[in-house]
Amino acid sequence: QVRVMDSGGGLVQPGGSLRLSCTTSESILSFNAMGWYRQTPGKQRELVALITNCGDTTYVESAKGRFTISRDNARNRIYLQMNSLTPEDTAIYYCYADRPTTGYWGRGTQVTVSS
Repeated sequence: QVRVMDSGGGLVQPGGSLRLSCTTSESILSFNAMGWYRQTPGKQRELVALITNCGDTTYVESAKGRFTISRDNARNRIYLQMNSLTPEDTAIYYCYADRPTTGYWGRGTQVTVSS
């Protein structure tokens, strides 16, 4: 069973930064892509950022220019650097690892942006 382990959330003031981290029990190179989703109560989970094995990246419009997704194959990790955070970024952030026939989710890490 593949395990996805996400971490790095916390409480930060508006304008602050956080870096989320994710690793898996198998090589991250074994997945087509990995990404970060977020969810708030009563809303659907939305894609925040995605990075493919080729290094191509995709961002939700609200994250462009503020968030950066990256991967460190040697450390078997992906990261989401989040800058200029706003209260609207408050959510549970989930790491996702994608394969052609299935995907795997982390348990989520809470990000709260509040003064």
